[in-house]
Amino acid sequence: MTVPLWAWFAVLGVILVMLVVDLIAHRTAHVIGVREAAAWSIVWVTIGVAFGVLVWTLWGAEFGQQYFAGYLIEKSLAVDNVFIWAIIFAAFAVPRELQHRVLFLGVLGALVFRGIFIAAGAALIENFSWVLYVFAAFLIYTGWRMFRSRNEHVHPEKSRILKVFRRFVPMTDAYHGQKFLVRKAGLVVATPLLAVLVLVEITDIIFAVDSIPAIFAVTSEPFLVFTANAFAILGLRAMYFLLADLIHRFVYLKVGLSFVLIWVGIKMLLLDVLYIPTTISLAVVASIITVSIVASLRATRGQGRREVQAESAGAFRIATDEELAAVEPVFGRRSPVPAGTGNGRSGG
Repeated sequence: MTVPLWAWFAVLGVILVMLVVDLIAHRTAHVIGVREAAAWSIVWVTIGVAFGVLVWTLWGAEFGQQYFAGYLIEKSLAVDNVFIWAIIFAAFAVPRELQHRVLFLGVLGALVFRGIFIAAGAALIENFSWVLYVFAAFLIYTGWRMFRSRNEHVHPEKSRILKVFRRFVPMTDAYHGQKFLVRKAGLVVATPLLAVLVLVEITDIIFAVDSIPAIFAVTSEPFLVFTANAFAILGLRAMYFLLADLIHRFVYLKVGLSFVLIWVGIKMLLLDVLYIPTTISLAVVASIITVSIVASLRATRGQGRREVQAESAGAFRIATDEELAAVEPVFGRRSPVPAGTGNGRSGG
């Protein structure tokens, strides 16, 4: 697959434009409802599928199927990531109107880190072909581990990352709108929103360790690996607001995801022994995910949406108008704040 340099720049340009559009559309902190989340989910999925059709048209059916297989794998594994985010937000009692800001920066960081991982993975595979067997063994082990821990829950309040963060970074217990840092009495301190962002970023890095080898099992083309990742990730924010309150209904999803990881691991392990067409690989992944979702929804029929419950990582609250008025600029000099303008939703 020959991809000209301009195609890479064109894709990066499209991604930047989409991020800017999303940022402008959500420049004001507000609660994102199901309808808005559904509309944005349709937009992101349409863009991802349209790009796959473009790949199919320009480079042929085989590469088109490889893109769609990678896109489906990344999108499926991302659902588990979404559920972890929901638990983190619940543990920190993050106000719903502030969640999009964290997820926007989290997705931006995810694109950067995954780009680095993909470049490193492609270089390793090109220079050391035996690395594929390491990836395969890792995927099979990860799938088995996910299956065994399918009923376990994440506890953000016990995270080692959070303990290290709290040890070295002074933090207030109050949310100051969308600010991650504030200056109080001359001291710069983090708001709980920064701790949440750190956990979200670390979580995505951990998930990338699983998902990047998984997509290399269906395509070795760096262009397809990156674009499938990018277009799957860009829709995560909308997916979160659409599915966060439905976590309790996807009871068999982890089982399905574990089978997907094991399947792609086996496919990669047999690469030099048995060629499995991309069409079959795509069909198997789609079937596993579909069965796990349908079985989950049937097993939990009649249950409605409900907020995620999690053990508290601390006593967090929204800053009062007086506290907001007393905050000093993190950089530069303080400018006068007219009385009565604090509303707890100021950007930063």
